[in-house]
This record gives sequence, C-alpha cells and structure tokens, in this order.
Amino acid sequence: MFKTVIFYLVCCLAMRVGSQELQKVDTTDVYYVRMSGDSVLMKSIELEDVYLFGKLEFDSKEEKLRYYILRRKTLKVYPYAKLAAERLVELNDSIALITKKRKQKKYTKKVQKYIEGEFSDELKKLTRTEGQILVKLIHRQTGDTAFDLVKNLRSGWRAFWYNTTASAFNISLKEEFVPTEVHEDYLIEDILQRAFASDRLERQKSVLDYDYATLVNKWKPGKK
Repeated sequence: MFKTVIFYLVCCLAMRVGSQELQKVDTTDVYYVRMSGDSVLMKSIELEDVYLFGKLEFDSKEEKLRYYILRRKTLKVYPYAKLAAERLVELNDSIALITKKRKQKKYTKKVQKYIEGEFSDELKKLTRTEGQILVKLIHRQTGDTAFDLVKNLRSGWRAFWYNTTASAFNISLKEEFVPTEVHEDYLIEDILQRAFASDRLERQKSVLDYDYATLVNKWKPGKK
C-alpha cells in the first residue's frame, strides 16, 4: 500500500522549469542586464551561492558508516523528490487554467498514469528507510508534507488512510525536513550540497528557509 502512496505523490505533483536568457542593453555610461521575459533592467545579476567544502570528519567509525549509507540512499531517492516538486508546480499551473472539476480530475489522472509508467519499476524497489527519506525530501522541495499534499490534492480521509498504512512500515507521511533541529536532516542536506557541487545531482533549491553555511557551523563534529 505504501508503494501506492509513493506512486501518487510522484505522479500527481507538477512544476514547469523554464530557461532564462540574458540580454545586454547598452546605455551611454552603464551596461544593464535584462532577464528574458522580464522588463526590469538590472546593473548586476544575483549569482548562486558557492560553497567550499572541508574534508568530511566523523566522531566515530559508526557515524562514518552511517553517513555513507545515508548518502547512497539520499542520492537514490532525490530525483523522485525533485520530480515531485516539478510536477506540483506544473499541475497547479495547469489546473488553474481548467475551470471544470471533472476536467481537472481527468488531467490529474493523465499525469499520474504517464509518470507511473515511467517510474513505477524504480519506485517499487525503495526500502522503508529510502521511502522515509523521500518523504522528507518531498517536504524539502515543495514546502508541504506528503500528508498535506495528498490531503490537498485528494481528500482528508485518503490522507489519513495513507498515513495509517504507511505507519505500519514505520513511515510517517507527516515527516518534515528540519536540518536546523534534526542531525540526520542536516546530513542529508550536506550530502545534497556536495552532490550539487560535483554535478552528481541536478540542483534544485529548497523552498524552506535555512542557511547551509550556518548548519555546517552548528553541526560540525563535537557540537552535536
């Protein structure tokens, strides 16, 4: 039953990713930059943060092993969480243009079947711990818990039923991603940032409000 939950979350969520082009406008004294599709001229462009990573340090061999196991699982499920965020925005944008509820439901089912056919085999192979990490990452990418997403897109009863079923596997759909308070969540964020920097994963910013550099200082070995 939990596999059905994962199928629904990844299949029903939606985002539109657009590329941006730079246009340079030459004035008499100053060069301005305008993003494609935007009428506002800017003197500078805000660049993404760049982090310099230190050598990984651990308090014990057990913590080192835990980190590498967590890294393997995180790298495996992150693409599904990224897809969930993308599908959520795309779904919401598309549904906003559809006035009839019947057609909205029809469109949602169409998206679900398409993604199910593309990723169902991979999702069926997830372990319990990988499923829980995926739930956390869905919250990282969308800002909503998996429970709330099901509730908003379907119904409160279905969300309750899914959560009860997932609880049988020690998985909570209400789990949030809180790297400022939960050490394992920080480790997941550290794994992601290192993977982004090495181009091992395609970067997608979290919608949550926290600063990675501050997290590193807080959770460095000996301060937990």
